[in-house]
Amino acid sequence: MNAESLDGRLLFAIPKKGRLYDKCISLLAGADIQFRRSNRLDVCVVLNHPIALVFLPASDIPSFVGKGDVDLGITGHDVILESRMDGLVTEVLRLGFGKCALQVQVPETGSVKTVDDLAGKRVVSSFKHLSADYFDAVDARLQLSQENKTKIEYVGGSVEAACALGLADGIVDLVESGDTMRAAGLHPIATVLETEAILIKSNPPKHPHLVPLIELITSRIAGVIAAGKYVICQYNISRDKLAAATVITPGRKAPTISPLEEDNWVGVSAMVEKNNSATIMDELVKAGAEDILIFALNNCRV
Repeated sequence: MNAESLDGRLLFAIPKKGRLYDKCISLLAGADIQFRRSNRLDVCVVLNHPIALVFLPASDIPSFVGKGDVDLGITGHDVILESRMDGLVTEVLRLGFGKCALQVQVPETGSVKTVDDLAGKRVVSSFKHLSADYFDAVDARLQLSQENKTKIEYVGGSVEAACALGLADGIVDLVESGDTMRAAGLHPIATVLETEAILIKSNPPKHPHLVPLIELITSRIAGVIAAGKYVICQYNISRDKLAAATVITPGRKAPTISPLEEDNWVGVSAMVEKNNSATIMDELVKAGAEDILIFALNNCRV
């Protein structure tokens, strides 16, 4: 595939592997972005839209969107800040997956117990800029001299081994489940930032004629995310108890309320968070609601 075959197409960068890849593929399927990716090819043409998917390392995507010709991308919030691309890209949607924390970690059995104890010592991270920003603020608060400032060193992989192998007194690394951290004998003493997957676009748009397509894809992805987060709660209730019930189910904007044939009764339909649906049903029963039903969402537009 050459550059000419991509002319006029929206370029959409997707992580080629790692913790975000599978979720991104599922998201594209939910948004009806159809494609066939050949083995070993990192660019493929979408079959039902003028889009080309570009599979890149997540750490490179902000630069390709911010400085290159790529229009949309999915990457981590942490990667955007670390690459210093937050001024050249716009964070369009938080996608609700890939959540983890960038944390300062030290050996559990060591003498370092707080960030202040670690200041002035050696810190290793693959997030050198974010680590430097964080410890520059700590060093300034503690009024450390230039000679005594915290030393930040970059390591691209196996960051969690740096303390055990004598390279660092502490590290800054992403923590998802915490299993790797605990296996290395480390524990967190501070959180630099919370992060998750983000849909980003170039700022300003590089191809104005593609703005309607960007808005369409953004709307579809937002619908897929909402469908995974919300369910429809439907119930009947008497009008004199309606006010209390709508406090329980306010919906994303407002509940849909329809009159029933029986006097003084209405039917209510509202989007509620899936994770809280059981509790919400219990509260509706206490409020006097009847015939309470929950419906899963396959897709939606919000």
